[in-house]
Amino acid sequence: MREIAILGATGSIGTQALDVIARHSGDFRVSALTAHSNANELFAYVRRFRPRFAGLVREAPIPEDLRFCEWFFGEDANERVLRAAKSHDALCAVVGIAGLPAVMAALEVCGRVLLANKEALVTGGALVMEEAARRGVPILPVDSEHSAIFQCLQGGQEPERLILTASGGALRTWSREAIQRATVRDVLKHPTWRMGGKITVDCATMMNKGLEVIEAHYLFGMPEAAISVLVHPQSVVHSLVEFADGSLLAQMGVADMRVPISYALGYPQRIESGAARLDLLSCGPLTFEAPDEARFPCLRLAREALRAGPYAMIALNGANEAAVAAFLENRIPFGAIANIVEQILASTLPERISCVEDVYRMDKGARLSANVEIGRME
Repeated sequence: MREIAILGATGSIGTQALDVIARHSGDFRVSALTAHSNANELFAYVRRFRPRFAGLVREAPIPEDLRFCEWFFGEDANERVLRAAKSHDALCAVVGIAGLPAVMAALEVCGRVLLANKEALVTGGALVMEEAARRGVPILPVDSEHSAIFQCLQGGQEPERLILTASGGALRTWSREAIQRATVRDVLKHPTWRMGGKITVDCATMMNKGLEVIEAHYLFGMPEAAISVLVHPQSVVHSLVEFADGSLLAQMGVADMRVPISYALGYPQRIESGAARLDLLSCGPLTFEAPDEARFPCLRLAREALRAGPYAMIALNGANEAAVAAFLENRIPFGAIANIVEQILASTLPERISCVEDVYRMDKGARLSANVEIGRME
């Protein structure tokens, strides 16, 4: 039986992972659960799965019936829970750069890291991958696109090109002018996936795909020029790999995150996920198109940041997180997100990034600069 710690247990990935684990109670034991501030939902999961350790970033009173569990609170709750639990596996599903220290702690004390936090690689990719190599800890991707690539590479052949697919988000068919005026309600109507607010906004700007290009660069050691993006509105083909002979391998399935979650949990075996089976006769035509970087410039900005280096990727991510938060609070228009990110990237000076503290210092500067721009628009 493998023990697993789930960080971000009340989010979309965390709840779906718990659904998969509940189907395989004889194979997995939940040893630790954490959440940011959704205390009541976390309490319900602690009652159900009875972990030995639990944590909340935002402290809340603990009910008497949950005192069997050792609790941790504060900004470093995830890291302290991991070090106390020392689980076989850690599913890192904390949103944003806040998940970077937890990923580093998981590499320190766990046997495997199941990674659903792309920002950890966007902001600290070299640090994370170097630590994973030094400790010999495998990182198993949970993002559907990177899981698809990982599955296609199991034959052992060297890839020549990676092709990430993108749904195109809620605004895929909108004109450039209409995109600028999109509301929060418009943006959160994702056509195929059920996800949290931040990632759904990132899908609509196509920043999410840009972040995934960076993530693929680090996970699979591929240069930026060898990572392509195709818009695939049906979300049936989750990504493809091209080889030297021209062959393309694709991973296909329904749009259900329990599939890549179950693959990471059970690897190298496949386990039942609870997802519906893909019916090729009823899924309709599968179409592909090139991304339009004029309407969705965030994909271009992410590629530029990857080419520039770690400092630029940190600035990109920090500015984007600040701008997306402001949009979700109705403080700036949707079209301002890409403009703010581009301004911060253009004004950020190169710096050497050698530790997590450097990452957070540069991230803080990018957020401050982004918030100045946001303030001017209010």
